[in-house]
Amino acid sequence: MSVFEYLGVLISVVMGLGVTHVLIGISKTIHHRDTVRVYWVHLWWAVNVLFYVIAVWWGMFWWSTLGEWTFFQFLFVIAYAIILFLLASLLFPWDMDDDFDFERHFYDNRRWFFGILFLAWCIDIPETILKAEGGLRALPAAYTAWVTALLVLAAYAAWTDSKRYHSFYAVFWLVWVLGYLSLTTLNVIAV
Repeated sequence: MSVFEYLGVLISVVMGLGVTHVLIGISKTIHHRDTVRVYWVHLWWAVNVLFYVIAVWWGMFWWSTLGEWTFFQFLFVIAYAIILFLLASLLFPWDMDDDFDFERHFYDNRRWFFGILFLAWCIDIPETILKAEGGLRALPAAYTAWVTALLVLAAYAAWTDSKRYHSFYAVFWLVWVLGYLSLTTLNVIAV
């Protein structure tokens, strides 16, 4: 068994728990649709996070070609998976009351949610650089501008409670990330 296969099991479990939490949250929302107050921005972020976790999970496959691993690399990749799980877990409460208000929940947790999103992008930077330095993936030319925009927008989202900004940012985030991924090497992983 290679190191990546061993690591891949743990990554899959942690990220799979994040995906599961979001999907269960969406399912509970559907089941309680007559009594909960749904907020479209919150649901849009559920889709964003679901996509983000799956995209990072896909991107982790580049690590499969690395022959020798350091403990730092091992911890770093696991930390990224853990941060993404935390991001997913903040979207939906573990227990949902019948009169749950998702708009209030979203704004009450926005500092934590967008702070962890900011942290995830901070971890993405060295993770992407380590892949490039290890010869696993070329560093896309647009990466610096792309990730800088994501960091600035996430920091502002943590700070502001502007509904107008959060409506814009939820949609912009998905368009920005999908656009970048479709224009870079992430759309194909060849090993």
